[in-house]
Amino acid sequence: MIGTPDDPASLRRGPWRYFPVVPGRMEFAIAVRLALLEERPKVVAIELPSECGPALIRAVERLPQMSALMYPQNPESGLPESDDEDAVTYSMLYVPVEPCDPFIEAVRTAREIGAQVVFIEPSLGDRPHVAGAYPDTYAVRRLGVQAYCDAYRLQAQPRNPDLDRHAAAMAWRLQGADPFASTLVVLSLNMLHPVLDAMQLPQDETRYKLSASLVQVVNPDPECLAEICSETPYLQCRYEQWRIDPAEDILTDRQRANLDLLREAEALYNKNTGDTISHWQRRLLARYTRNLARIQGDLVAGLFDLTVAARGIVDDNFGWEVWELANRYPHQQIAPDMQTVKISGDWVWMDTRRIRLRRRLPRPKQRRMPPGLKARKKEKTKGEWKHELDGDSICSYPPEDIHIENYGRFLKQKAHSLLSEERLRVQPFTTSLLDGIDLRETLRNWYQGKIFVREANKIAGAVGALVVIFDDDDREDRYTYLATWQGEHQNESDMAFYATDPSAHVVGPGIGRAEYGGFLMTLPPRRMSYVWSDPDYAFAETKPETLLMAALDYSVEKHIVYVAKKPPRSVFRSMAARLNRSIIYLPIGALSSEKLKKLRVVHILDSHARRGEAKDFIW
Repeated sequence: MIGTPDDPASLRRGPWRYFPVVPGRMEFAIAVRLALLEERPKVVAIELPSECGPALIRAVERLPQMSALMYPQNPESGLPESDDEDAVTYSMLYVPVEPCDPFIEAVRTAREIGAQVVFIEPSLGDRPHVAGAYPDTYAVRRLGVQAYCDAYRLQAQPRNPDLDRHAAAMAWRLQGADPFASTLVVLSLNMLHPVLDAMQLPQDETRYKLSASLVQVVNPDPECLAEICSETPYLQCRYEQWRIDPAEDILTDRQRANLDLLREAEALYNKNTGDTISHWQRRLLARYTRNLARIQGDLVAGLFDLTVAARGIVDDNFGWEVWELANRYPHQQIAPDMQTVKISGDWVWMDTRRIRLRRRLPRPKQRRMPPGLKARKKEKTKGEWKHELDGDSICSYPPEDIHIENYGRFLKQKAHSLLSEERLRVQPFTTSLLDGIDLRETLRNWYQGKIFVREANKIAGAVGALVVIFDDDDREDRYTYLATWQGEHQNESDMAFYATDPSAHVVGPGIGRAEYGGFLMTLPPRRMSYVWSDPDYAFAETKPETLLMAALDYSVEKHIVYVAKKPPRSVFRSMAARLNRSIIYLPIGALSSEKLKKLRVVHILDSHARRGEAKDFIW
């Protein structure tokens, strides 16, 4: 940001070097600290109210533990007189003192290098409204501070008389400082040009209305930090680690911090709920958070967007883990010598957004068994049930069969409706109503004064086979159990699947619990042989491809539904065309994660005789 003296765009004017920043953003806090440590000026002038000086210095001395400055909403009237403590609390304004704020970092580093600190902003009560819309400061990490500020300065910001008076008051404070001492002026980027213009003329003295005794320092409750901080406490903690060891530059990469936050939240989610997050959910999280950031005009998603994506893609429990982990700040404690206040985000920010998380935890009252209910059976000796698995014949658990058949019909209907929508044609009404009026398109084009009708072209053929792939098993050979079983009646499909080893998780005598990696279902029953050793499918490179080839082979209808994280290779579409078949791909991320979670569990019984007692062991 250093320019030549004859450069009108230079921010070095005599002994003053102007350092514009975006308030509350970590990238500019880093830039301010590095600039101060490099130049070590005699004076650091900061755009903060002088009345807040004593309280602010006290709050800075408490860092890395955060504080908040508390002062009345109407400074001229002083503190409210009331016996109701809640009424007094709600009539106050709160300004968080956080490590990632560049103004706070300027005060903190200036005291470290022994520079004089000068507060140049006039009274808190006189501050005008200044437009604070800035481009995402993550761009600073890629472009640098100078390129970011230069691009912002090219766009003229609106000015008004109140803003000019505010800038003149700041200029008066600057002109009253030591004219020969090297001075670094840290001010908001949107105040840079008004202050530079005001410094061209001598300014009159400005009166202050707020007494310094009205500004108090309070300790924010650790649970409210995520609501009141401009940066997440998780990121502020990483920033504090960077201040100790600047070589760990990766800590201050906002994008990497979000990734680490989601990974740690996933580990907590798995520990607290026992559920896991699939690869397709991680990919959807990345895509969804990117889209949410674009809607806000940002490059990287903030905490609110991360929480919304976590709740939407996974569930409320995962959203809760993301929010709670982002709110953790080990340095914050309940201060015994200072008032601790649980501050709401509405008291600090305007137009706050809210999200409701319904955390689902097992409730002790619901887990209590009514009197007379038999306890769940257990093994008399360890390994007793496992020894009863003979493997001569296997069968399924009928309630699970009903559930998976119903969901299979749902997927077939969904795929068929998608094909029908693709064949649907909407056109302006001329001579025939065809298949009826399309109200949505008619209302959308109401200004044209036309009626739109729809023409539904019938789909030839039905859905004959369904392939659902939960995990392709590319990374590790987790799914070692390969099986094919046939339907027992006309409404039950033949099924081939690969799953985890049921003998590794025995829940009852001759009853093993497994987890599907993928399965194939086809009707009519009693036709499918053991597909895993069929030489006709030697072309397949993976287990999902084996199931897809078998689906093309055994389907008596034209369409095959393929549900997976990614579509099959193009060669399979060519193979389907030669067999007069078509593959309908459905991304698994478009389906309910709760339904899929229940669908993946399968219990394998070693004989039909086990079905009578299975209900006592399968919960």
